[in-house]
Amino acid sequence: MSIEDKLAELGITLPVAPAAVAAYQPWIRTGNLIFTSGQLPWRDGEIAYAGKLGAEISDEDGYQSARQCALNAIAQLKTATGDLDKIQKIVRIEGYVHCAEGFRGHPQVLNGASDLVSELFGERGHHTRLALGINEMPLNAAVQLAMTAEVAD
Repeated sequence: MSIEDKLAELGITLPVAPAAVAAYQPWIRTGNLIFTSGQLPWRDGEIAYAGKLGAEISDEDGYQSARQCALNAIAQLKTATGDLDKIQKIVRIEGYVHCAEGFRGHPQVLNGASDLVSELFGERGHHTRLALGINEMPLNAAVQLAMTAEVAD
């Protein structure tokens, strides 16, 4: 089943890849690797989840925030490749969780991204991951993540 068919089966509409909000590229390809810049939980032109986990944001909303970031990263990969079926492997997800002091649920929050990627790409979606908590985040976003993917032409 194609990735586009899998998205449709899951009832997921891939968003338009968000534009850069500063002086950087949303993605770069070098050789057979594509690196996305950090993706925030943009939805319909707005940050869908703002605030800190362990304070203003629930664990479930954090999970959904990571999922939205992953959707935006996948949209970047589609822009980069023109066809998500060219993705051979999701190599790495780097996730940053905007959190209050004492919050330790980073891995569970970032499962929102990992679960989606594995569901869409199957074996090709099994990846390495970095999960960090940070005190401040651009635009007060709850989560930010970057993705690295191997692509074939």
